[in-house]
Amino acid sequence: MPAAPPAVTRPPAKQPPAAERVYTHIKQAVLDRRYEGGTLLTEGDLAEAVGVSRTPVREALLRLEVEGLIKLYPKKGALVLAVSAQEIADVVETRLLVEEFAARKAVPASAKLISRLEELLDEQRQHVAAGDLAAVSVADRCFHAEIVRNAGNEILSRLYDQLRDRQLRMGVAVMEAHPDRIAANITEHGELLDAIRAGDADGAAQVVRRHVSRVKVLVRGEDR
Repeated sequence: MPAAPPAVTRPPAKQPPAAERVYTHIKQAVLDRRYEGGTLLTEGDLAEAVGVSRTPVREALLRLEVEGLIKLYPKKGALVLAVSAQEIADVVETRLLVEEFAARKAVPASAKLISRLEELLDEQRQHVAAGDLAAVSVADRCFHAEIVRNAGNEILSRLYDQLRDRQLRMGVAVMEAHPDRIAANITEHGELLDAIRAGDADGAAQVVRRHVSRVKVLVRGEDR
């Protein structure tokens, strides 16, 4: 029998730089609300959690402070910033401007867009069934982002992408405080998809306005 070919030894996967690992760890925990607003993070605890020295932790914290997710306090640590009422209002206002425009531009919709929105709606249902709120929030945001991208305006798409982190954080907050809204969100996404599929630009814009405006009310705790 011919000799077996020598086994191919693959080099171990290269890990991201230490500061990048810390940055990803903290940011994901903030967006998932495992680190909630008002939580004080210390360099020592973060270094131990990620398995690095304190130097990359400092680099990551500086980057996150620039992004507005934390506030550094020398010799104390980093405070995770809560979502402010003004931030909520600003995000909702920007979303309405962009998403209503995009919903109208989506009509008449291509078969490719309809198919993709159907896939994302199914993903949301699957994540709900699994109880993964962070994944539900990501799929929710992707559903809206797909419509925005379809508008064909690169400047608006980039502007919308800048809202991503805030949207994800608010989305998880809403679902934790108002679990009944999870099913309602999916229903409203279905209504938006139906309006787009039917070629009803005005109807799609109306669904977007009602759906997105509700976020401000819920995050601020005004809904009863």
